[in-house]
Amino acid sequence: MTSNLTLNNGVEMPALGFGVFQTAPQETIDAVEAALGTGYRHIDTAAAYGNEREVGEAIRRSGLARSDVFVETKIWIEDYGYDATLHAFDESAGKLGVDQIDLLILHQPLPSRFDLTIDAYRALEKLLEDGRVRAIGVSNFMPRHLDDLLKNTGVVPAVNQSEVHPYFSEPDVRAADAEHGILTQAWSPIGGITFYLDGRHGSTLDDPTIGEIAKAHGKTPAQVMLRWHLQEGRSAIPKSTKPHRIAENFDVFGFALTDDELAAIDALDTGVRGGPDPDAITLEGWRSVAAATFGSTTIEAP
Repeated sequence: MTSNLTLNNGVEMPALGFGVFQTAPQETIDAVEAALGTGYRHIDTAAAYGNEREVGEAIRRSGLARSDVFVETKIWIEDYGYDATLHAFDESAGKLGVDQIDLLILHQPLPSRFDLTIDAYRALEKLLEDGRVRAIGVSNFMPRHLDDLLKNTGVVPAVNQSEVHPYFSEPDVRAADAEHGILTQAWSPIGGITFYLDGRHGSTLDDPTIGEIAKAHGKTPAQVMLRWHLQEGRSAIPKSTKPHRIAENFDVFGFALTDDELAAIDALDTGVRGGPDPDAITLEGWRSVAAATFGSTTIEAP
């Protein structure tokens, strides 16, 4: 069983996607094959992840029709600018082995060169007009970034992918998205960013409130958090390379949280961001931000 969300241009997208952030190439093939075999029909990748080719290979190996799999990928900031972004699309489509990408989004705002961000988005608009993508959007855009983008472009983003989990639920971003008819899509939806760094935020998986709710439903904390996203109308893209976790994260459609349980999870927000500050991303400094946040300059951006 799956559920779809309708984007602001009428395109339907599976609400629950499968993410491949930080997944090594061969692991990506195995993980995406497992996800598709489990029932996922939405795969989220990015040029910066270095595994688009493997995502495409896994989709081909699955035997599913191309139209049955919703493919989402992202343009990285080093490819911002109108012509550069058009070229980046060609690169991504070629690696994925597809003629059309279902959802193409900008990976980050680039506040220090927002002119390049706008030019990159205008390239997405052109790709949308030409039918080479079915929907376009952004990622990690704060309300001020959205306002600046909307003043200078013509197509409202269909999606804004942001860090959203019980310990950092970004109510201001979600409100701005809703005001403009933009779907909020959660990266790190079960709060992995809170525990795979240095544990300074504590683990959502060990949160007593989430644990009590999970026990009441006979579910795991991860399943409760994913159900929270879906019931509040968000898209969520959990990731794992372990087949049993991949299956567990997909098994979130057979139960419902009460209004009180949803409110209790909402109340866990700490206001503390786990990932990079979107305003700290620059062409010159993004590797140092990655190093400070993830402990390595080789780890790509969320």
